[in-house]
Amino acid sequence: MADITDLLPPSLNLPAHLSAHKYFFVCTLTVAAWDTLVLSPRSWRLMKTREWPVLKIIFHFLRFFMPAEFIIVAVAFFDTEFTQSQCSHFFLFEPICTAILVSACAIVHVIRVHAIYDKSRQVLMAMTGLFGLSVVCMAVTCGFYRSVPLLEGQGCIAGPKSNWVGLYWLAPTLLFTASFALAVNRSLKTLQAKPLSYWKLMLRDGLNLYGAIWIVNMTNMLFWFIAKPTDTRDTIKTIVTSMAAVLTTTMTLRIILSVRGSLALGGSFAGSSGAAASAGNSRGTTHVISTRHTGAGGAPGALNINSTIGGVTSGVGQTYTIGDMGAAGDKTRPDWDADGKSSVNEGKEAGLVPSDEQVNIVDTHRDGQQQGNFGVKITIDRQVN
Repeated sequence: MADITDLLPPSLNLPAHLSAHKYFFVCTLTVAAWDTLVLSPRSWRLMKTREWPVLKIIFHFLRFFMPAEFIIVAVAFFDTEFTQSQCSHFFLFEPICTAILVSACAIVHVIRVHAIYDKSRQVLMAMTGLFGLSVVCMAVTCGFYRSVPLLEGQGCIAGPKSNWVGLYWLAPTLLFTASFALAVNRSLKTLQAKPLSYWKLMLRDGLNLYGAIWIVNMTNMLFWFIAKPTDTRDTIKTIVTSMAAVLTTTMTLRIILSVRGSLALGGSFAGSSGAAASAGNSRGTTHVISTRHTGAGGAPGALNINSTIGGVTSGVGQTYTIGDMGAAGDKTRPDWDADGKSSVNEGKEAGLVPSDEQVNIVDTHRDGQQQGNFGVKITIDRQVN
């Protein structure tokens, strides 16, 4: 009795690994589409900021380049009318574009890790060396890809000519491993100054983002160097590459969005202010706040703020109308991260709510003296670079 699968066209009669590859690529496209949609509001707010540091430029490049690349790759992969003759001229598109994509992500990791280590020259040299190695390896190995000889109608896929072409992914995986290790090490050091649960530490410093990048790239390495293809048409080695590129990009975008403060020079480290305050490497700023009525009949009060830095009063304090404080406060918060969804915000607006160890409140009204001049002193410790 004839096998019914012999009656199917090649586009439907797929080998097991190729069928799994197509299903997994659908998952990859879903992740890419969802991420593009979810990050759109925050991307627009970041776009409206005035400064254009390197991280902001790379962010918007990745936002548009990643979905554009995989839309084009998907057309060649799923189009049953895409011939193998056309594929022989197109197959290098994905390796080349993915190399550009991953290299842009690597630049973000170099800049960010350099920033959280307080612009350490040793860290910069190490990360730059790994970046240079990954760029060279990816550029060289792009020339050793081939068009997988599938049947007509089964799609166009690029595959390696030999196993050593896995250096294409091994070099950037080393960089992302170093980035993850350095980020974890930097975060753990802050526990000596301020005890914190590992869960809060992970969310504060975005270690889950670095970890996700490392996991997907290591999984990709397992398929590249351990999985054994059954024949020249087997695509099992490259089954995870598209997902690795997409997840690396999406997590890197979130690393950029999780940066506190300005993106210039890679931003600042989330745990540095707390550590500096506890270690005494900060300068205390004391704000003396008092209130008074500006008129009868329950008229809005006025808020007087006098600042003292290092024991020196900064002069005449500023006066604010309490009724206008809400509107004034909205203007000072970071516009591009105002939704508070960053992984390091912990449910608070970044920069608006200081941590417990940064605020010291002292009552200036003692024993009924200084009648009519009630107030408090709020001391806020800030890191001074």
